[in-house]
Amino acid sequence: MLFTCVGRRVELVRAFRRAAEKLGIALEVHGADGSRLAPALWHVDRPHLVPAITSGKYEEALLGVVRAARINLLVPLLDHELPAISGAAERFAELGCTAVISSPEVVQVCQDKLATYAALRTAGIDTPTTWAWTDISRRRTHRFPYFLKPRTGSASMGNYVVHNRDELMTFGRRVPDAIVQEFVPGIEHTLDVYTGFDGRPRCVVPRRRLEVRTGEVSKGLVVKDRRIMAVGHEVARMLRDGRGVLTVQCILTPQDRIRVIEINPRFGGGAPLSIHAGADFPRWILAESLGRRVRIAPEGFRDDVAMLRFDDSVFVPRASRLLGRGSPRASTPSPTK
Repeated sequence: MLFTCVGRRVELVRAFRRAAEKLGIALEVHGADGSRLAPALWHVDRPHLVPAITSGKYEEALLGVVRAARINLLVPLLDHELPAISGAAERFAELGCTAVISSPEVVQVCQDKLATYAALRTAGIDTPTTWAWTDISRRRTHRFPYFLKPRTGSASMGNYVVHNRDELMTFGRRVPDAIVQEFVPGIEHTLDVYTGFDGRPRCVVPRRRLEVRTGEVSKGLVVKDRRIMAVGHEVARMLRDGRGVLTVQCILTPQDRIRVIEINPRFGGGAPLSIHAGADFPRWILAESLGRRVRIAPEGFRDDVAMLRFDDSVFVPRASRLLGRGSPRASTPSPTK
């Protein structure tokens, strides 16, 4: 299998290895990234350096890796690469590789936050009112605070709480193609929604966000709240063509409303918590990819389990070659064991 934009996802790589052992299959793990300094490249069996997503060569490079390494299963991990991989899913399939990714239509709806808002509203799912910044900035009256962010952003980059008109205008000019949401106070939860290969929601694990660092959860808590779980099922049914694991973000308000704020059609950074709690997404994905029947208990995960992350290190000998002259993709690292 191949993880793309593998970056720092060492925990996820390890989870798939454990799942393969449980299933009794020999799994060769490949990882692709644009940087030789991606920590997870040192935890796979075969690393691959690929061009930047924005280079215009990314899709063909991945197809080349799949073809040469005879990859059977591809799991993308970064928002920005999803449109290219989803659009090329049939090309991967022709090479005997299943890309675990939602349809292009689902990817487009999830990545465009105005489209996400429209889809949620149409489906009757509670979500904050959302405007294009160009529209709301013309208004004379406002109900501050607002939440401003990029229309197609990720990892909380370019996100601001807006308290007055001056901040609205300043941040709106700073953030490309900004959107503005009604500010929603409350407790943020991330839902890991397993939809497998048929788009049908089978298991929803809510994770309460306790602490976030650089846009990714660093401390989280599994909360088996059936009302929140039901919202995850609703979102997946609305999308219809979701594949693999969807990440749904919502806020539980002081008034006990569950308001969906974002959907990402990929593994979330905190997914290892759900996996540890018993929602074994890697085992289910590997089994489905082999055509095996998968039995999933929708509530078969443990409640009240916390994840407390800390920094770990990868030590690389003779590392100056990774920082050498010329192209940063001049060589491929050899994974350490």
